[in-house]
Amino acid sequence: MTKSQNPTRIILVVDDEPVNVQLLKRKLEWDGMKVLTASNGQACLDIAKAEEPDLILLDVMMPGMDGLEVCQKLRENELTKGIPVIFVTAQNSKEGKLEGLQAGAVDYITKPIDIEETTARVRAQLKYLAINQENVELTRRLGESRRTAAVGALTQGIAHNLNNMLGVVMGYLELAKANSGDPEKVLKNIDRVENAGNRIVGIIKQLSTVAFTTRLALHSMSVNRLITGSIHRAQEKVGENFSVTVLNDIKEKTIRTNIEAFEDALSKLLINAWESYDSSSVAKPIYLRSKTLEDGSALEFIIEDQGSGIDPEIEDNMFEPFVSTKNTVGVGMGLTIARHAIRTLGGEVYIQPGAQRGAVVTFDHPLTKETNSHT
Repeated sequence: MTKSQNPTRIILVVDDEPVNVQLLKRKLEWDGMKVLTASNGQACLDIAKAEEPDLILLDVMMPGMDGLEVCQKLRENELTKGIPVIFVTAQNSKEGKLEGLQAGAVDYITKPIDIEETTARVRAQLKYLAINQENVELTRRLGESRRTAAVGALTQGIAHNLNNMLGVVMGYLELAKANSGDPEKVLKNIDRVENAGNRIVGIIKQLSTVAFTTRLALHSMSVNRLITGSIHRAQEKVGENFSVTVLNDIKEKTIRTNIEAFEDALSKLLINAWESYDSSSVAKPIYLRSKTLEDGSALEFIIEDQGSGIDPEIEDNMFEPFVSTKNTVGVGMGLTIARHAIRTLGGEVYIQPGAQRGAVVTFDHPLTKETNSHT
């Protein structure tokens, strides 16, 4: 059971004066709260880590470790950094309040304590806490719903494409049997079955690529070699040595990346640019530029083509699996896999219409501190 489901809230009262502690304890318990107490800063830290109270009423002026230092230490600890702290102090200056708020307190109560006011402020902070916890839970559920929807869409796309491919296989097998007396026709149909089978294997291989979610192993590689490898991979995939004009001022720069994921993503984006041209097009210009962002946080790769551009029918969901303008079954995973790989590497990918025609694809790859120290 989470605290948001439990009506009993836990309050930690920290003060070196026993009278103040007992006064607050009695009132808060009367209001249905569970109260823990501590008489010094170290005891507060120990109890906070062990019990994880919902809120801490913390006296600022204490011998040894004062309330400001205690609050800072609470914020530095992963277990306690989210616990709201209300300072209680005899100081009433504006500077003192600002100092307390800057240390991480959510509210400030001055002595002598008004019990009713203190209780009202505690209730207000607990209400804010409950709202925040509900928002966190709703966000978690929304994320789960989105993941479930994505899995559902992916599963539906897989089933549809594989069923189509299997239908192709069964159809050509029937033709092969019907033409069993004609070896030439049998071989032709068997070739078509093999081609369809290879497409099925390709879909399964692509799905295994989408499945990786853990941190990938990183290796050092020059940008030039990564680009060259990506272009060769794209050319082998389409079976044509299409031309890519590389405008790269950082080709000698070395970055740490997962080479397989990087080259697979970039090659798929290059193939997408190549496929944007009509099959009858004689020239298929593709430009690939790379640069370091001004703040030095990432490399940016830009792919430009002058093909058919972005189809309005798929503009809003072009990264979803099996979304494609092509009529051939077994396609439509390229952009999905490319974006997944780039995001796993810590980057993002965007596609927008070109200035006059075609499309511009931009993706970034984060630079580590180690990378930034080399040229």
